[in-house]
Amino acid sequence: MAKSVMFLTFLLSLTLFNTFQLAQSYSSIISRRYDRKTFNVLDYGAIGDGSFDDSKAFKDAWKKTCNFFGAQATMEIPQGYTFLLQPIEFHGPCVSKKINFSINGNLIAPASPDEWDCKNDHCHQWIEFAHIDGLYIDGHGTLACLKRPRGVIISHSSNVHISNIMVKDSPNFQMSLEDSKWVTVKQLTITADGDSPNTDGIHIQRSQNVIVYNSNIRTGDDCVSIGDGSKFINISRISCGPGHGISIGSLGRHGTKETVEDVVVQDCTFRKTTNGVRIKTWQTKAVEIKNVMYNNIYGTSIKKPFVQLLCSKSFPCRDIFMNDINIRDENEEEEEEEEKKYHKSHHYHPYAECINVKGMSNGVMKPKLACLKSFA
Repeated sequence: MAKSVMFLTFLLSLTLFNTFQLAQSYSSIISRRYDRKTFNVLDYGAIGDGSFDDSKAFKDAWKKTCNFFGAQATMEIPQGYTFLLQPIEFHGPCVSKKINFSINGNLIAPASPDEWDCKNDHCHQWIEFAHIDGLYIDGHGTLACLKRPRGVIISHSSNVHISNIMVKDSPNFQMSLEDSKWVTVKQLTITADGDSPNTDGIHIQRSQNVIVYNSNIRTGDDCVSIGDGSKFINISRISCGPGHGISIGSLGRHGTKETVEDVVVQDCTFRKTTNGVRIKTWQTKAVEIKNVMYNNIYGTSIKKPFVQLLCSKSFPCRDIFMNDINIRDENEEEEEEEEKKYHKSHHYHPYAECINVKGMSNGVMKPKLACLKSFA
């Protein structure tokens, strides 16, 4: 009899424990269900036919998304639609710790400048995300801005992740990252007409801890430009061209003291670009260039000089290090013949220029720079 009682007690305890586990699991499922919510712009009046102004529907959907009291809120822009948007701002701070902006449909701006609805007729950008912590912009949609200035701006935000979208045809910066930190940009396609000036692909300004990688950028200006106040910037695996390459600057305009530091550019490919990597400054005393390394750069060029280091006499560039630089003339067979004619023709252009530079070189150096001391 005692054994039977013990068995019944154990069975009852096991049943109660399993019931408690099931209750916990069900509670967790319910909690997750109500901790996340998706807000589809179609539910807020968006039409998506490419001609109806969907700006109000987007603003209403954003308000609900940003104010959702839960761990994750998603604003859904569905595939198969084209949404016409006036200049629009998606501002925080938001309640949720993670805000998903899912772009699978296409976004377009008004085609004519006269149709743009801007405050006091001043249009500084088309789409702006600002004051958001934990923003994830993702999807396979296209953002096309054919008129007016900058396309997409991320400002005063942190923990931002942007991936997979296409941005095209803004007459100014395609995407600008400003006053932000901890930003990751990957797998983007950015395009603009190759002859269009000031159409930088991604511009980084007054931002830190920014990573940009695995993206294709084709523009009429810099593929990536890095402006004042930026630090801890890592650019890698970018396919650039046409365009003006990847640049720091311009810095020091009107004698303004400006700083850019801890920038790494690596594993990038440049095709049909006017430049590769460069640092641009105005001729002032406000900017000093130092502690720069160029390592393992190789390819061909049709434009001379292939390497150009032109620095200020009053503030020379210092601590410049070059290692394994091999840039050849695309017309290699004509190179030696042209060198022979150096003293006979005033039309000759040198392969390298180096003025007011202090530094060292190592390994392969083609073309050679006389101003750098060799380790060899």
